[in-house]
Amino acid sequence: MNLTLADPLQRLSDALDGEQQALVEHDVAALVAATGKKLDALRELERNPPLQEAARLKELAERNHANGVLLSRRRREVNWALRQLGRSEDAPAYDARGQAQTMHTRRPLAVA
Repeated sequence: MNLTLADPLQRLSDALDGEQQALVEHDVAALVAATGKKLDALRELERNPPLQEAARLKELAERNHANGVLLSRRRREVNWALRQLGRSEDAPAYDARGQAQTMHTRRPLAVA
């Protein structure tokens, strides 16, 4: 394997491992760092695509997709917790005229 091609592939693999670990451990700082490393490796691979490494690229793409699924699950968990606390992300919505609005929903935690 050519060293110039193996290096970004290995860095991508390492970044995906770090990203997965950060998601499992709920470590935001590590997630941001791993995602930055992943993006750097992907940019390099886009400049010099290792076409002869199709099987390895497919395996890395599958791992990236699995991390995306885990990230979506974590986001749903956070959104659920925020809703239970009476907070929610601002969700854009459209009114009858087709104009964008922001809907705010609140749920009281207790009644006094």
